[in-house]
Amino acid sequence: MPLLDQVRSDYFDFLRFPTVSADPARLPSLRDCAAWLAEKFGAMGMEAEIAATPGAPVVLAKWSQPGGGQRRRVLIYGHYDVQPAEREDGWTGDPFEPRLKGGMVVARGSTDNKGQIFAHMLGVAEAIKEGGAATDVVFVVEGEEEVGSDNLEAVLKARKKDLRCDVAVISDTNMAGPDQPTLTYGLRGIAALEVDLTGPSHDLHSGVYGGAVVNPIKVLTQLLAGLHDDHSRVTVPGFYKKVRKPAAWERKAAKDLGVSDGEVRRQAGSPALGGEPGYTAIERIGMRPTAEINGITGGYQGPGPKTVLPSKASAKLTFRLVPHQDPAEIAGLVEKYLQKKCPKTVKMKITRHHGGLPYFCDPKKDFGPAAVRALRQAWDGKKVHYLLEGGTIPIVSVIRKVLGVETLLVGLSLPDCRAHGPDETFPIAYLERGARMNRALLHEISKS
Repeated sequence: MPLLDQVRSDYFDFLRFPTVSADPARLPSLRDCAAWLAEKFGAMGMEAEIAATPGAPVVLAKWSQPGGGQRRRVLIYGHYDVQPAEREDGWTGDPFEPRLKGGMVVARGSTDNKGQIFAHMLGVAEAIKEGGAATDVVFVVEGEEEVGSDNLEAVLKARKKDLRCDVAVISDTNMAGPDQPTLTYGLRGIAALEVDLTGPSHDLHSGVYGGAVVNPIKVLTQLLAGLHDDHSRVTVPGFYKKVRKPAAWERKAAKDLGVSDGEVRRQAGSPALGGEPGYTAIERIGMRPTAEINGITGGYQGPGPKTVLPSKASAKLTFRLVPHQDPAEIAGLVEKYLQKKCPKTVKMKITRHHGGLPYFCDPKKDFGPAAVRALRQAWDGKKVHYLLEGGTIPIVSVIRKVLGVETLLVGLSLPDCRAHGPDETFPIAYLERGARMNRALLHEISKS
């Protein structure tokens, strides 16, 4: 399928919607984008509708071969919401005005996830135009993935009969590298918390009260520093109790990816790497759980000095989890640990945010071999790699629970695409490549 000017124009229009689900003020943009998607699905020849939720709407679209018959049915999931993006975050241009630079589309959502789901849409649209896809297809495209997909499970349950399928397909994961087709067979889960400390009732003069009143920033930094020992292991009691030990073939597959510690360091732009001893960087990312401090706030942040002893300090934390850790259980262990360590000189409030279960699926069973064949075809016979992904897609475990099917994770994202960061990119050629992969995948699933 040659990449037509209209295809590129539609993709750029998709990227122009500032669909930041974390910002309540962006809800109108989310709704406008959902309407745009429903219209595009309709133009493809699919039955499309918008399912309302208390937050951003979910777009549903389905296509079945006329005449019915016993055919495989594939659910393709994606999301149209994106991470926050502001010019001052380090973007070299407007995050929501896409531009093409050296074959890469630079825009928020270009990879995560608008480019990847749009490639699947192109593949199905092309197949319908030529007489029909190899399987029946249903799309589920939501607008709240970046904030935990809190409302999607209710939609899946309410529409369970309509969403019946044999397998789900998601492209929202990394490839091992450029033109290295990759099947992701596991994802880390997540538990997100926010910790707020309050010391004095208001900001104080640091000269008048310093040394007598305890600074909540000091307490907070001590608590956060205590989350890890000198070997980068998480100190929360019970944290590692249920961690699954990777099999020998998994460690070999990680080695076969050919992603060196030096390459990870280059991608990150970091002066050096760190982490648990006994694991390579790529193994730490996919196979080991972590505790991360995502943000810390307290005291005066303006220009120049202001000699205050602040009243409040806060931090945002996330814990990336591996099978068989449970996010609710881990959140409880962390809360207990922090409350025990917190001195009486400050008051602590802990808020639980979204959580997501880790996911693991044997890539050599069920539809896994079909995915490998399709990836090999789409990338002209190149070797297919197996990857444990460090990120989290909460809906994968929900799909398994509600619809009773596994998910094939066939990402089109490059490791250095800067998803969630400034100047996010997606190779424009991967729209066509992704469409080709979609058609090959549906064909192989139809034969399985």
